[in-house]
Amino acid sequence: MRRRIFGTTASAVVLGLLIPLSGCGGSDDSAGDSGTLRLVAAEYGNTPANSSKAFWDKVTDEFTTAHPDVRVEVELLPWADIDREVSRRVKAGKAPDMALMGSYSDFAAEGKLYPAEELLPVNAEANFLQPLAEAGTVDSRLYGLPFVASSRLLFYNKALFARAGVAGPPKTWSQLRAAAKRLKDEGVRFPYAMPLGPEEAHAEAMIWEISNGGGYADSSGDYSLASDQNIQTWQWVKDNLVSPGLVGPTPPGQFNRADAFAAFLRGEVGMLNGYPSLAHEAAAEGIDVGTVEMPVSDFLGTGDSPPTVGVADWMMAFKQNGKRTEIGQFLNFLYQDANLTDFAGRYHLLPSTVSAARTPTGGGLGTTDQNFLVALRTARLYPVNDPSWMAVSDTVKRNIGRAVEPGSDPKTVLEDIAAQAAEAGRKED
Repeated sequence: MRRRIFGTTASAVVLGLLIPLSGCGGSDDSAGDSGTLRLVAAEYGNTPANSSKAFWDKVTDEFTTAHPDVRVEVELLPWADIDREVSRRVKAGKAPDMALMGSYSDFAAEGKLYPAEELLPVNAEANFLQPLAEAGTVDSRLYGLPFVASSRLLFYNKALFARAGVAGPPKTWSQLRAAAKRLKDEGVRFPYAMPLGPEEAHAEAMIWEISNGGGYADSSGDYSLASDQNIQTWQWVKDNLVSPGLVGPTPPGQFNRADAFAAFLRGEVGMLNGYPSLAHEAAAEGIDVGTVEMPVSDFLGTGDSPPTVGVADWMMAFKQNGKRTEIGQFLNFLYQDANLTDFAGRYHLLPSTVSAARTPTGGGLGTTDQNFLVALRTARLYPVNDPSWMAVSDTVKRNIGRAVEPGSDPKTVLEDIAAQAAEAGRKED
């Protein structure tokens, strides 16, 4: 998924080409006839063999069998393109009936989306996991329907820990630093892999910031990108991990998540933050992995337990074509437990509803995924319900790596990011 926080949910690598589903529609931008629904969805697969096409073919065929008067056409777009392309179509007056992507709030702010209460029965709306429902809500109405999600935990390579004589996973920043030092002394290439490159730096940044009581927004929901806690966080990271060479040979600002994950799967990383699919990939490579919550800052009390970071992807329904009834029928079918767990299982993500997460319908959740689900229930997500979030997250991704560069001042970098975010917010008003 792309990770939004649960942005970019996070989290799947995507094909670099447009894949219209055979028999399920193309990309002519047309609104379509009254008996056809058009869904534009992100591609979650990274090869033709694991393309999302198989899932959507199955679901749309089953839905049309139950509702012969309604046909659903699904168009798959790469994560890198979908937000921009859907926005282009909406502005051109050619909105799809539905979209599954990483953001929704700008469309909600413009009054272009149906709220969930006009599409789903009350029990279905109440079935979404609470942190996801809160992130999908604007002005007390649910517009972003969470589809799949993930959470982030600290991964550690047990074999490398044993070789370096590290007794167990770190619980505090100082313990993480000490473990990284022993891993470096043992010759581990990336003692702690810190991907602050533009692919998904906003995820890594938020994980570190909330573990020190900070984050992107304060308790009132206002952006607090240059808070005292965040400045303290990046000064510590720079002084204690980056400058001593405990993050590996690649500068964090040039190190993307995909690169970090690939290095972990090669056995070159001692610790990094990851999500469920990485755990499954590591197991397939024979890597013995442990997962724990992100260590807490030594600046906080020992009893503090910061939330984990959660990421989700969002289904939204556009008003433009006036197909509320048909959209509601399809979404009620799509959000059945068997369908959600089927999709989540294909990509080692987490279903978005209480019942699908609890019931083993369609395969259920394994022990590894259950650990991430427990973390997700109390996770903090990106402020995706702020219409300026897309611009703000892009600013963070392109700039946060500068905070730990040699000769940089984290305070100055964060204040610059905050100023750019404030300008983005003014443009949205």
